[in-house]
Amino acid sequence: MYLSVVVPFYNEESNLPKLNKELLKILATIKNRCEIIYIDDSSTDDSAECLLRDVKSNKNKKIQIKLVSFRINFGQTAATSAGIDLAEGQIIAIMDADLQNDPADLPVMIKELETGFDAVVGWRKNRQDDSLRVFLSDVANWLIRKIFKTPFHDLGCSLKVIRKDLLKDIRFYGETHRILSALLFWKGASIKEIVVHHRKRHTGKSKYGYSRIIKLILDLVTSKFLSAYGTKPSYIFGSLGIYSILVSFPLIGLVLYDKLFQGVFVHKNPLFIVAIFLILLGIQFLLMGLLAELIARAYFESQKKTTYEIKNMKVY
Repeated sequence: MYLSVVVPFYNEESNLPKLNKELLKILATIKNRCEIIYIDDSSTDDSAECLLRDVKSNKNKKIQIKLVSFRINFGQTAATSAGIDLAEGQIIAIMDADLQNDPADLPVMIKELETGFDAVVGWRKNRQDDSLRVFLSDVANWLIRKIFKTPFHDLGCSLKVIRKDLLKDIRFYGETHRILSALLFWKGASIKEIVVHHRKRHTGKSKYGYSRIIKLILDLVTSKFLSAYGTKPSYIFGSLGIYSILVSFPLIGLVLYDKLFQGVFVHKNPLFIVAIFLILLGIQFLLMGLLAELIARAYFESQKKTTYEIKNMKVY
């Protein structure tokens, strides 16, 4: 098998048939054998049934299609991990099922990969999302580039083409699928980022809320910490820590205002004590989150457990 395309999905019944047709058309232009691995993250609509009807009409024997169903909803990272584990191809492509990623970009990315890169990742330079989402994403990516010294403009782009042997030591937790480019970069992989098409979502509802930006940053902190000092319960402690520190900032602002304009000494202002307490509490929560993460990952690794459970798999 030459290429495996991994497509996790959850409640995408209106998008999957069209996506499958587009993928089959694009993969038919590739000379080698290919496979598409659809991972149903326990959808509550008719996604699997709609896709199954379309999959059965595939006449191209060169393209194998796997439809995998989870017992319960484990999340997109677990679904991506399952797809990679089941992939038979030497090259793995990962993309979303909402039709915002364009399958027509795959041949271009594969061609770039064949020039010698370990991975080729997408950059949604002309992103077709609402202005606030794009702005927050741009700010987050800028901060990530500065703090974590990564070269990527769009870390959250799902569209990626990667050599499979590079993924064998990657463990998927939390929102790891979103920071996969950074994890590969920290492993020393040669990665090229190219501009890809990004389309508007016409049907269905986006699964990505603004809270995912905080989760992504927490995953980066955790992964960087583990890559330096070790080999996901950090969300609870980490979120509490970040919110605690953020709340302290306006309090510090009020303390400075009282000092500069009201003449109130800092040591006499109770808000100063509260602000310091919140900062220390936030740092403590973050450290507790990292310790909890180490314990959780040690458990999974020692038990050789996966972060998902497959209900069934059908091959066509």
